[in-house]
Amino acid sequence: MKKGLLIVLSGPSGVGKGTMYSRLLKTLPSLTVSVSATTRKPREGERDGVHYFFVDKDKFESMRANGEFLEWAETVGNYYGTPKAPVLRKLSEGSDVLLEIDVKGARQIKAAYPDCVTVFVLPPSKAELERRLKGRGTETEEQVKARLSLAVKEIGESDEFDYRVVNADIDTAVAEVIKIIEKSKNGICKNDSNRNHL
Repeated sequence: MKKGLLIVLSGPSGVGKGTMYSRLLKTLPSLTVSVSATTRKPREGERDGVHYFFVDKDKFESMRANGEFLEWAETVGNYYGTPKAPVLRKLSEGSDVLLEIDVKGARQIKAAYPDCVTVFVLPPSKAELERRLKGRGTETEEQVKARLSLAVKEIGESDEFDYRVVNADIDTAVAEVIKIIEKSKNGICKNDSNRNHL
C-alpha cells in the first residue's frame, strides 16, 4: 500500500490559513485531519477525541518526555501538541493528513518527519496583513503590532518551506495548494520553480 502524504500548512497569524484549511478539507475528501492534544479545558460543545484530546498537564508532560508529539507549544498558559502515533498510523494506511500549524510547529514536524510537504501561506502585502488582523477585531493595537512584527520575521524564514503560496484570493490560493498536493502525490520533486514569492 502506498504511504499517505503529510501536508503542513503554515504562515503568519491573520494570513487566512484556517479558512484555506477548511476549504481544502471540503474540496479534497481524501484528506484526513489530526486531532491535537491540549491541557486547556473543553469549551461548550467540544468533545474529547473529536475536537481535541483533553489531557492534564502531567499527562501532557509525560507524553512530551516520551517523544509522543510531532510538535508541541505552550500558548497562553496551556500546552498544545500533535500526537505522533495517530498521524503515522493514518499515513501508513495510505491516508493523506493535513495539518494547519504555526511556523515553529511546522519546523518541529519537518525535523520529526522529513517526508512531509510544507506550504507557507503569504499575505499579498504587509499592509493587507495588517488590515486583516485589525479587521478581526479581537486584539488591541499593541497585539496587532506584535503579530505584525512576528509575521515579518516568519516571512523572512519562509524559504525553509517547500512551497510558498500567496493568499491574495482564497480560491486561487486553495487551487494552488491542491496542485502542490497532486504534484507531491505523483512524486514530482519540490523545486524553486514551484515557489511563489511576495
